[in-house]
Amino acid sequence: MKHQVLLLMCFGACISGLRGQAVAQDSTAHTQDLQQRVEHLESEVKELRAILRQMQSRNETLTQDPATDAGSSPRAAPSQTLVSSADGKTLDFLHDTTLNLTVDGYYAYNFNNPVGRVNLLRAYDVLSNEFSLNQASVILERAPDLGAGRRWGARLDLQYGQATDTLQGNPANEPRPQIYRNIFQAYGTYIVPLGKGLTVDFGKWSSSLGIEGNYTKDQMNYSRSFYFDFLPFYHMGIRASYPINDQLTLNYWVVNGTNQVEATNGFKDQLFGFTAKPRKSINWTTSYYLGQEHPDRAVVPPTSPIPVQPGLSFEAIRPAPDGYTHIFDSYVIWQTTPKLTLALEGDYVIQRLWQNAAPGHSSAHSHVDGGAAYARYQFTPKVALAGRAEYLSDRGGFFSGITQALKENTVTFDYALADGFLVRYEWRRDFSNQPSFLTDVQGILGKQQDTATVGLIWWWGRKEGFW
Repeated sequence: MKHQVLLLMCFGACISGLRGQAVAQDSTAHTQDLQQRVEHLESEVKELRAILRQMQSRNETLTQDPATDAGSSPRAAPSQTLVSSADGKTLDFLHDTTLNLTVDGYYAYNFNNPVGRVNLLRAYDVLSNEFSLNQASVILERAPDLGAGRRWGARLDLQYGQATDTLQGNPANEPRPQIYRNIFQAYGTYIVPLGKGLTVDFGKWSSSLGIEGNYTKDQMNYSRSFYFDFLPFYHMGIRASYPINDQLTLNYWVVNGTNQVEATNGFKDQLFGFTAKPRKSINWTTSYYLGQEHPDRAVVPPTSPIPVQPGLSFEAIRPAPDGYTHIFDSYVIWQTTPKLTLALEGDYVIQRLWQNAAPGHSSAHSHVDGGAAYARYQFTPKVALAGRAEYLSDRGGFFSGITQALKENTVTFDYALADGFLVRYEWRRDFSNQPSFLTDVQGILGKQQDTATVGLIWWWGRKEGFW
C-alpha cells in the first residue's frame, strides 16, 4: 500500500512541474505538447487512485468482521481458515506415518557347482551363479502415539521377489497361498488403557521365534541361519504384550498356526513368553509355543452345486493326526560396547504325529535342538565384520528330511557406501555328517557346500531403527 501512495505523490510532483514549464514557455507548439502530457498523466493518476481505493476496500473486507465492533478480535477470512486447517491435518498425518522402501539383491557362487544352481537348505540366498532379486519391500506404518492421544495404529508390509516365494504361502501349510503371498505383514494395533498399557495386535505378523528377521539391513549376516529357515516365518491371529515394569514385558499369542493365514485345523496355537532387559545393554527373549500343525481336511475340486470360492472345497481326513508341536526358543543380545555386539540363540522343538506317539527318531516323533552364536564388531561407521556359528541336530528329519547334524560357519564383511546403501561380502560353509548338498553330478550328494556372496541392500524412509 505504501508503494502506491509514493507513486501518486511522484505523479503529482511531475504534473506540477510540467504545468510550471507550460506557463514559462513562449512557444505555442511546445505549450500544447506539454498540455497533452499533463492531461495523460492526470488520467493515469485517476486510474491509480481508483485501484488504490479498490485494494483498501478489499483489505478491509478480508481482515475485518462485523463482530469486531462488538469487542471481538478480528479473524481471518473463512476461505483462508479452511485451507490452513486442511493443510494442518495433512501435515499431521504425514508426520506420524512412515513410508519405507527397500531393495535387496545378490550374486552368490556355490563351489559345488550344484545341478540346477540351487543352494540347498537356504532361506534367502537360494540360487548360485545368478544375479538375483532377493526382495523388494514397501512398508507403511502409523504407530500408536499415547503422547498425541492416539491409542491405535496399523502396519502394512508388501513384499516381492525370491524371498517372498521362500517365506510366504507354502502349499503344505496354506490352502490358498496365492491370496496372501505378497502381504508379508498386515495388522492393526490398539493400546488398551490398562495399567502401563496392554498392546494388542490383530492380523498377520512376522514371527519373533528365532533371533533373525526378514529385513537384511537389520541382520548381522547376509544369509539366514538354518534356524531362521526352520522356525515359523509368520502367524495370523491376536497377540498381546504387557509391560510389568521397564525390565520385563509379558507376551501372549493365539494364532491359526505356524505359517498359516488360513488354518488347516480347528486347533488354535498359543505362545507364552517374556522379554527381559536386566540391563540397558542386554535384551533377552524367551518363548514357549504350543501348536497342532497337522491338517484335518484336504482340498478337493468342488462337488456341490452351491457356488464356493476357488480352493474352499474340502473333504475330512479321518482319522486326523492330533499330535502337538512344542517350540522352546530363547535368545539374548548383549551390546558389550558401542562397537561390539554378541548374541546367542538356543532352540528345542518336538513334533508328534499322534499324541501317544512313543519317543524315537521317526516322522511320528521327531525333534530338533541346538543353537547359534553371533558376534559383530563395528570398526568404523562404514566398516563392520560379523560371524556366525551354528549347530542343528535334526532327529527324525523334521527340518531336512533325514536324521543328521547340520553345522555352518559364516563370515560377513559390511561396507556402507552411503547412508541407506550397504554392500555385504560373505563366505559361508555348510556341512553335515550325512550327504545333504547338491553337487555337479545328478543324484550324487555331498557333505558340504561353500558359497561366496555379494549382497547389495538399498533402503530409504522415515522409520528409525529396526524395521
